[in-house]
Amino acid sequence: MKIAFGVEYDGSRFHGWQRQRKHRSVQSCVEQALSRVANVATTVICAGRTDTGVHATGQVIHTESGAERSQRSWILGANSNLPSDVSVKWARVVDDEFHARFSATARTYRYIICNRVSRPAVWANKVSFVFRPLDVNPMAEAANFLIGRHDFSSFRAAGCQSRHAVRQVRRIAICRHQDFIAIEIEANAFLQHMVRNIVGTLLAVGDGREPPAFMADVLAAQDRTAAGQTAPPDGLYLVGVDYPDRFGLSDCTTSQNVGFPLL
Repeated sequence: MKIAFGVEYDGSRFHGWQRQRKHRSVQSCVEQALSRVANVATTVICAGRTDTGVHATGQVIHTESGAERSQRSWILGANSNLPSDVSVKWARVVDDEFHARFSATARTYRYIICNRVSRPAVWANKVSFVFRPLDVNPMAEAANFLIGRHDFSSFRAAGCQSRHAVRQVRRIAICRHQDFIAIEIEANAFLQHMVRNIVGTLLAVGDGREPPAFMADVLAAQDRTAAGQTAPPDGLYLVGVDYPDRFGLSDCTTSQNVGFPLL
């Protein structure tokens, strides 16, 4: 039996999603918790591996298990064995063809910036902080150059292991609510640090250092050195994963609110 789960986590004290021998990872915590519920060693596969310090409200995973448990038992049992910074939100028996990573047709990330003179205290490690005033209008204009199918080599990390850099960006939305700015990007898939490098480049436009057309030049360069600095991981959230309707997950995998008004 194949089971899909929705997982959220605060990535502040994790060295990313992927299981590691010497560091705390989200995957290890989830596998240990589900193993206790199933009474047998359990491994999981995720929709998207997040980096150190990156959060998720809409991570999707799957596992195969012979254990007969209700959806409620999987959720409550897992959460009783998970640390406070990880939670299983839902559980669903899925078709054997389902794969959390390879069945996904799109992923959505949201990057949140606290933009004011004083650094955040309550939201420390949950948002990025920029003290320079940012104008979201030129940022949105610049972001439009990224919509569509492009080679995103300018926005990939040096250590990115993807075979190619071509990705389809379906949507970029940027909005401000009081002191907070949210940048939401939906694409068929992402390169390592792609969102954070896009955000770093957008910041150069938002604070007036570069015009909106700078984004088009960076994209065309297909050179990482042409783009802005990599934005910190603190403000980045995996908020949604899309799957074909036949898997019956659309009611629980749409973009998840991260707790900020209008964001």
